[in-house]
Amino acid sequence: MTGQRPPEVPRVRVMLVEDSLVVRQLLIHIVGRDARLEVVAAVASGEEALATIAAARPDVISMDIRLPGIDGLETTRRIMAEHPTPIVVVADAIEDSSLRISMNALRAGALSVVEKPVATTHAGYDAVATEICTQLRIMAAVPVIRRRPIGSEWAGRPRDLRALIPAIAAEAPSVVAIAASTGGPPALARVIGALPETFPLPVLVVQHMGPAFMEGFAAWLNGVVALPVAVARDGERAAAGRVYVAPGDRHLELAPGGGLRITDADPVGGQRPAATALFRSLARHAGPRGVGVLLTGMGEDGASGLLDMRRAGASTIAEDESTAVVFGMPAAAIRMGGAGTVLPLDRVGAHLLRLAAGEPAP
Repeated sequence: MTGQRPPEVPRVRVMLVEDSLVVRQLLIHIVGRDARLEVVAAVASGEEALATIAAARPDVISMDIRLPGIDGLETTRRIMAEHPTPIVVVADAIEDSSLRISMNALRAGALSVVEKPVATTHAGYDAVATEICTQLRIMAAVPVIRRRPIGSEWAGRPRDLRALIPAIAAEAPSVVAIAASTGGPPALARVIGALPETFPLPVLVVQHMGPAFMEGFAAWLNGVVALPVAVARDGERAAAGRVYVAPGDRHLELAPGGGLRITDADPVGGQRPAATALFRSLARHAGPRGVGVLLTGMGEDGASGLLDMRRAGASTIAEDESTAVVFGMPAAAIRMGGAGTVLPLDRVGAHLLRLAAGEPAP
């Protein structure tokens, strides 16, 4: 008796959008090395991408940002409005203007940003090539929906929080920690953008992103929210009304006495920075005065840490499935019992305001 051959798994169909012929050929080579991926189109402009996408039917798109004519940001917007498809931005991490456009592309519907490859002889090429293929495979499986053009729905200045705080109880929150992965930058902008300049707590942030992009991400977030945002530094004290972003490939933790600790300890659950490392530090050093928020993301990072916080008496929030780009991380926290509250994204900021004001949750 002859055994039946297992069914072949269809390869992920990839469209490459890159104006540089050299980089485009390099991306074709990189994708071609992965037997699970297949290049179905390689174009040099946003106009070509828009004209080709219906016939090519890609499962995922690798998007250059600095394109002639329609740039990558506008191309992303149009694709998400007309032919919703997972998009991975491939960007030059050292150019400030490219980074800003990349972050705005995430806000417009792209799912992640990876570093643009250079010559095969360049140090770190293999790691960059592997990350590109990994992101294309993973993001191809993320369901996306048609997106309306995004304006400045969270750019307005929130109301002054001081009017809400006649008196704060002894156990009022002292620090907020927020973590996100896939889909995180626009979610973080939405939540933190709902907080006014007078927000009375420090906000510590873990966002899974390539190390080369963290400075640019923090600078971009600083430009779209009212609170000042910067990459956290080891030993500095967490000040009220400031946002501290974990640096690339380092854990961010709350230290005793309200300081910040940056460490290169081993990854937690494969992640560094890890949401779980941050949340566990709040459980230890803030106890019932901590607030933990777990937003969109793939995997389970942060779930067990949020549970530790809840057991320590902290307020814990997970994003609802209805708004999460990827429900993996919040779903894991809910499943483990770590989420005291589950809210859609547009209600998280208001909930943080109530907690900071010492008001009971509705």
